[in-house]
Amino acid sequence: MEKSVRQVYTGERALFHARDMHLVEPTFADGESPLKESKNIVLENGIFRWKYPLWYSEDIKATGCNLFNTARAGIWYTRNITFTDGVIEAPKTFRRSDGIYLENVAMPNASETLWNCKNVTLKNVTANGAYFAMNCRNVDCDGLTLTGDYSFDGAENVTVGNSKILSKDSFWNSKNVTVRDSFVSGEYLGWNAENLTLINCTIESLQGFCYIKNLRLVNCRLINTTLAFEYCTVEADISGKVDSVLNPSGGRIKADYIGELIIEPDRVDPSKTVIVLKEAA
Repeated sequence: MEKSVRQVYTGERALFHARDMHLVEPTFADGESPLKESKNIVLENGIFRWKYPLWYSEDIKATGCNLFNTARAGIWYTRNITFTDGVIEAPKTFRRSDGIYLENVAMPNASETLWNCKNVTLKNVTANGAYFAMNCRNVDCDGLTLTGDYSFDGAENVTVGNSKILSKDSFWNSKNVTVRDSFVSGEYLGWNAENLTLINCTIESLQGFCYIKNLRLVNCRLINTTLAFEYCTVEADISGKVDSVLNPSGGRIKADYIGELIIEPDRVDPSKTVIVLKEAA
């Protein structure tokens, strides 16, 4: 493997179609697509300052690297990339890529990041930006801290654990999502989802969990959660109080207390939902 130390690369496609390179402390300054179509590249403590650094690349290992805000749309159509202990400041960084592993990564401007990607692992990742992980498939998150609305829209086969998600309209149109041991806050949580499961979670949501097919809540706390479960089929075991429930389509809801239970027979069949309360309303 060819080794290069502390080189500065400029100009468009500076290392186009590079193969089998070990780049230590490289700086990719002005010039688009510096590593386009590269393969089997190891990057240590690299600096990327311009657009499209890793398009159509394969087998990339980056440690301690930093993509500045100007390195926009940085990693598209790439396969098998590991990115650890770095900062990705630029938005729209991952698109239509397969085999992404991120660990100890900060993404302060993650708007429109991880779109249409598959086989993604996020470990101890911090991200801030709207429309994160839209239409992703086969995603495993542990220790994710995410702020930004409309996250995981249309995502499929997602697991989230030990995380904090502050996101309006998160998990809309998703399928086969499981969230464990996490805090989730945001209005209109999970609308139009299918097979959404939350286990040992604390959830805050105005009008959350509506229009969902097969929602499961296992030992969850719902704080400041109102008008929940509208037109939703649900199996819920809730610890504590639910502020209000509106027109569930069917299933079973178990809680200590429901502040306001609204079931309108002209909209739903009341016999299809069983309500179990530990305390009288």
